[in-house]
Amino acid sequence: MTDTGKISRLRYEEGCLGAHALNFIGDRWALLVVRELMFAPKRFQMIRAGLPGVTASVLTQRLTQLVQAGVVAHDDVLGVYALTDAGRALHPVLRELCRWALVMPGHDPRKFISISALMISISATVDSAAAAGSPLRAGFVSGKEGFEVTLSAQGMPQVRAARAPQADFVLEGLGNALAAAVYGPGPVTLASAGLIGLRGDRNAAQQFTAFFRLEPQTSSSSDSPEETEQALGASST
Repeated sequence: MTDTGKISRLRYEEGCLGAHALNFIGDRWALLVVRELMFAPKRFQMIRAGLPGVTASVLTQRLTQLVQAGVVAHDDVLGVYALTDAGRALHPVLRELCRWALVMPGHDPRKFISISALMISISATVDSAAAAGSPLRAGFVSGKEGFEVTLSAQGMPQVRAARAPQADFVLEGLGNALAAAVYGPGPVTLASAGLIGLRGDRNAAQQFTAFFRLEPQTSSSSDSPEETEQALGASST
């Protein structure tokens, strides 16, 4: 690839728009690389930490392809990768893939889950009718990554990268443990068992996580540009 208008290695010689899109993001790991960069720029090793099944050489290839496709930008001075506007526009695609996955058999939540993956999945698993207008502000921390999550008037999660979240409560732990706190027995139970850290209002933590379920939710229409910007919080600025 040389730019977004010229694709040197076409995977699909078709006029279908879906096939055209897959020429940019259809290679293995490509969309998951986008997932890891959705909320904040990262260095190579941090991206790889969120994709434990990828080799360094394959990740290098995918990043190079995504940069050439105009989906990812690379700052040579700082050594970080970040999504472009085109890359951030894939947030609704990832969300809808999560929604679709909820009706497909065989999902195993015990397998590795990155904190970025969890932040994507909550937008697909929220009971938006119940969450609409909730003033609760949640914090999630896993290693060097942190996020603040609020709920829009329509009940959709709005995620902002924040190393030190300012929230009603903060959950801290590995991605799988945080996912279990959101979708499983609840944060208070897991905190009492020492599986996650829980700071702040425990009742607020229980109320917030009750909005999310690993089961099909009512699907919404595609995000407007404004709704996508809200869903990504400050990460797109």
